[in-house]
Amino acid sequence: MTRYGMPYIFEDTTGRLTGSEFADIHERLRFTVRCTAHDTCHTSYMVYNTTPSVYQSTIPKPLVALDFGPNNALGTVSVASVPMPMRKYLYKNPMGSSKVRRFVASDGQTYQWSRRTQPNQEWTCTNANNYVIASYSLKAPGEPEYSNSSGCILEIAEQFGTLAAEMIASLLIMRHIQAYDLA
Repeated sequence: MTRYGMPYIFEDTTGRLTGSEFADIHERLRFTVRCTAHDTCHTSYMVYNTTPSVYQSTIPKPLVALDFGPNNALGTVSVASVPMPMRKYLYKNPMGSSKVRRFVASDGQTYQWSRRTQPNQEWTCTNANNYVIASYSLKAPGEPEYSNSSGCILEIAEQFGTLAAEMIASLLIMRHIQAYDLA
């Protein structure tokens, strides 16, 4: 993979929780979030790596599975086929806000998502040293409409690109918690 010495800047094509594409503007990585089941008992999403050099089969294997419960309740997340309750995966300080949660990624390190703690960032993900490793920004007010893009951007520091699928999945859970006002 070519290294540009710059962060991965993913365009979120829809900006919706119901499915989207996250395509790096320099075409280094691409991920697809697809709804695979929806009924009264649960709604499931899969995160796939659809980078052209990786996505060569007709049946892609999901990197992360998200299964939300009835009435948009938090359910389970499966990273590397290991299921875990979302509340345990993305945990909050008992005295803290539901909009600030931590998770342990596949690299064994702890990361924290928080909402509106940095200028021009809707969501910010930091590591244990408080280094910003990822951020999600909404389209700026007054910015024109784009075809095939919501104008929302997920930026991930280049050295954390191997965690991109987990960053996307954990961000989707955080956005889901916000959207449905879950504690």
